[in-house]
Amino acid sequence: MRILILGAGKMGSFFSDLLSFEHDVAVFEKDPKRMRFIYNALRIQSGDEIIEFEPELVINCVTLNHTIEAFEATLPFLKPHCIIADIASVKTNLKEFYAICGFPFVSTHPMFGPTFANLSNLVEENTIIISEGDHLGKIFFKDLYGKLKLKIFEYTFDEHDKTVAYSLGIPFASTLVFTATMEHQDAPGTTFKRHMNIARGLFSEDDYLLTEILFNPRTPDQIKRIQDKLSILQEIIGAKDTEKMKAFLAELRLKIK
Repeated sequence: MRILILGAGKMGSFFSDLLSFEHDVAVFEKDPKRMRFIYNALRIQSGDEIIEFEPELVINCVTLNHTIEAFEATLPFLKPHCIIADIASVKTNLKEFYAICGFPFVSTHPMFGPTFANLSNLVEENTIIISEGDHLGKIFFKDLYGKLKLKIFEYTFDEHDKTVAYSLGIPFASTLVFTATMEHQDAPGTTFKRHMNIARGLFSEDDYLLTEILFNPRTPDQIKRIQDKLSILQEIIGAKDTEKMKAFLAELRLKIK
């Protein structure tokens, strides 16, 4: 299959490396410096080159705030049968875009990022495939993710957004609060250092990505849950109620079994 990858960032490079030994792969990237480490793949920088390559599948790996823009710039150079795909972690406006774009599509969300995941060993990682996509496109990604031994979940666009609000919104908000209240530690403990590593990883992400995940319409309900539990904990601590603290901790231990 002839596969065009949009963007030569970390995930674009990852998919290029992954696919280039079984497929004809081209990478479209306007910044030539970002393609320094692209190998075994054709490097493309113009629409004419896309036409000549005649991709059968386009995988959009550009940063979240440019996903739809990159599609719109590429579609005029594609044949009508070409499947277009995104791997965006936030699907805001993509459902509406796909409904009017005129191309078959498939939308997935690898639930691992280059910040924390070991991209050479993903056996404990998850991925989501949007159920509303093109049948052949979904088969392609199911096969691809299956070879990586990822656990695959199939959700609608709406179900995906709800899952992201929970699985990303809560840890993102919690890490932001930790960082906001953090003070310099001359002798930080192990737990503090681990939280610091998580915070550094989070803040290495694109600001737009963080903003869009937190602005997900379903995220405020999840943040409200954090606030409610913090209020309960604060009351227990303020009252120095040992029995309630034991019960609270026992309840939480059940959640992580």
